[in-house]
Amino acid sequence: MSPAAPLAAAWEAAPLPEGWTLPDLLRRPQAEVRALQDRLLARTVELCYDGHPYYARIMRAEGLEPRHIRSVEDLTRLPPTSKEDFLNDPDAFVLDHPDLEQDERTLWKVIYTSGTTTGLPAPIRITTRDHYSYLWACRRREDLVPVVPGDVIASLFPLTKFPMGAYARAPDEAAACGAGVVFGLTGRAGDVFDVHHALDAAVAHVARHRATILWGVASFIRRVLIRAGELGADFGSVRMAMITGEATSPAMRADMRRRMREIGCAGDLICNRYGSTEQGSSMVECAEGSGFHALAPDQVFHEVVDPDTGARLPDGEAGQLAFTHLIKRGTVLLRYLIGDHVAIDHAPCPHCGRTSPRVASNLTRTGDLVKVRGMLVNLRALKDWLEAHPQAEEYQIVIRPEDPDDPFSMDALVLRIAPSEPPSEALAAAFAEAAAARLHLRPGVEWAARDELFDPLRAVKPVRVVDRRPSG
Repeated sequence: MSPAAPLAAAWEAAPLPEGWTLPDLLRRPQAEVRALQDRLLARTVELCYDGHPYYARIMRAEGLEPRHIRSVEDLTRLPPTSKEDFLNDPDAFVLDHPDLEQDERTLWKVIYTSGTTTGLPAPIRITTRDHYSYLWACRRREDLVPVVPGDVIASLFPLTKFPMGAYARAPDEAAACGAGVVFGLTGRAGDVFDVHHALDAAVAHVARHRATILWGVASFIRRVLIRAGELGADFGSVRMAMITGEATSPAMRADMRRRMREIGCAGDLICNRYGSTEQGSSMVECAEGSGFHALAPDQVFHEVVDPDTGARLPDGEAGQLAFTHLIKRGTVLLRYLIGDHVAIDHAPCPHCGRTSPRVASNLTRTGDLVKVRGMLVNLRALKDWLEAHPQAEEYQIVIRPEDPDDPFSMDALVLRIAPSEPPSEALAAAFAEAAAARLHLRPGVEWAARDELFDPLRAVKPVRVVDRRPSG
C-alpha cells in the first residue's frame, strides 16, 4: 500500500457534498458517472443561458434553449469554443447570474493564461466555490499524485508579472495534501523590485529546504537536475519530480530519471501531468504510457472532436481535445478546444482498473504538424530523438527561407543544438542524418549556447519550434 493510501481512504470516508460527486469516483461504473455529469451540466447550462455573455449569445444564435442540452450527449449541439474565442474577450466568459449563491459569486482570486491578441495574458476568475472544488479534487486523488503530509514541494515555476496558473495553484495543492511548499522564484528580474533567484540559487534552495518533490515545467526541471549535478548540490531528499506544461517523450523522462539517480536523489519517480490553466484540473498517468487519467470527472467533461465540424469522435480516433466545465462558477468554458491532437479511451485502465477516461499519452501538439517544402511532417519524432540524445543539452528546430532576401525562397530546416561536448563536423553530420531519417528532409545544423536556446530566467518554457517564414 502506498503512503498516500490510508490518507486517501480517510478522505473518501468523509461526508460528501450532496449531489455533485460520488465516493470512489475514479472507479465507479461509467453509467453512474455519466448520470452525475448530466445533472451537473444541465444546471450549468441553465445558468449560462441567462448569465454568461458568450454562451447566452451562442445558444440563441443556434436556436438552443436549456431544454435542448440536458446531457453531455447533447453538448454536440453547441459549436466548439476556440482559444481565440476566449482570448479575444475573456470577460465574456465570466458567469454572472442572480441565482448564484454567495460562494459561487465571491471572487477568490484571478489567475492568467497566456496570450491575448494584445499580447497580455487572459484572466481566469476563480470563485470561492471553484477554489474549494479544486482543493477537494487535489486531496482525493489517491496515489495518482502521491503528495502526502510531510512532503516539501519545491515549486520551480517562474515568478512572472502575472499570477500564472501553475505558480498560483502550487500552494493550494500543497495545502490540500498537507504538504509544505517553497518557491524557487526564478524568472526574469523585475524592473523595480528584483526578488528573483538565479538558477544556481534555486538549486541551493531545493537543497537547503530538503525538498522531497520538484514541481515545474518539464524542461526546467531537467535543467535544474543538470545544474544540480554540475554544482554537486545535495538532492538526497528529492524522491519525485512532478512535470507539466509541455509534452515530454519517454526518452526525455528516462533521461530525467537517470539524472536523478546520478545525483543521488532518494527516488526517481516522475509524475507526468497534463492539463491547462483554463481547465482547472490535471490529468495524470498511472503508469508509463498508460494514458492521462481524468482526475475530476465530476468537475470537467472531456471529449475528442473534429475541429472543423464539431462532431464528437469515437474512442481511439484522433482529433482535438475539448473540455467542458461542469461546476465552475467564475470563468466557465464549454467544449473548449485545448489545441492538442489526442485520442480518448473510456475502457477501464489495464494498468490500474480505474474507469475514468484516459487521453492517450502520445498526444501531439498542434504546432508539431507543419509543412516544409510542401510536405506535411510531424516534428514530434525528431523532438523525441533530440530529447533522448545525450549530446543535445538544449535544442531548437527552426524553419526559415533558404534565402532570407527572397520571400519566395525554398524552406530551410535548421537544427540549433547546444552540445554537451565540443562541436565537430562529425557530430553535426550525425544530427543531420538522424533528422533526415525521421523527417525525410536533411536539415542544416548550427551550434548555440545553452541559455541562448532556453534561458530559464527569461522564459517559462523553451520554444522548441520557430517558424520564421513570412506569413501569407
